[in-house]
Amino acid sequence: MLKLTIMRYCLFLFLFFFYTLCVADAYQYVDKKGHTHLTSYPMGKGYKLVRKIKTSRKTARHNTKWRRNKAKYNHLVHKYALKYKLDPQLLHAIIQVESAYNPAAISSKGAIGLMQLMPDTAKRYGIKNRLDPKQNIHAGAHYLHDLLKLFNNNLKLAVASYNAGENAVKRYGKIPPYKETQQYVKKVFKLYKS
Repeated sequence: MLKLTIMRYCLFLFLFFFYTLCVADAYQYVDKKGHTHLTSYPMGKGYKLVRKIKTSRKTARHNTKWRRNKAKYNHLVHKYALKYKLDPQLLHAIIQVESAYNPAAISSKGAIGLMQLMPDTAKRYGIKNRLDPKQNIHAGAHYLHDLLKLFNNNLKLAVASYNAGENAVKRYGKIPPYKETQQYVKKVFKLYKS
């Protein structure tokens, strides 16, 4: 019985430290009965830091900047989500994956802005300045709305089309077998569902 308890404790410690490697600092507290408590933050006196997770200044600045930009553009996202009957969280997920809320983002393929509009897409929706966040989000939301109509409200196909183009999705009749597009859809849905 004691051996089983020790094995469970070791497994718990291993899983806890593996988890904390990914997400947070780890604090330990041993109570009067000798039980060890592990948490991601100190919950009172007696908790000792046992694992420190370092975050680079660059990562911290990046995270702060995109969160600030997300808040800055939230009103536009909600405005155009309402206009085109979209879930604002879906637009936020697409913007996060497309540009990480960088309104000046330019891809190697020529996509520009928060929602990474290609020149033909911008032209189709009458956009004059793809770097203008208002125009960019407006056109991106309108385009996503049209993709949903085209694919009978199949959200995965619409999102895949946003990345690979509607012709690629029409050709395959499903998410195209492009690694980039398959990863794109997974990332968008992971953010959308969280």
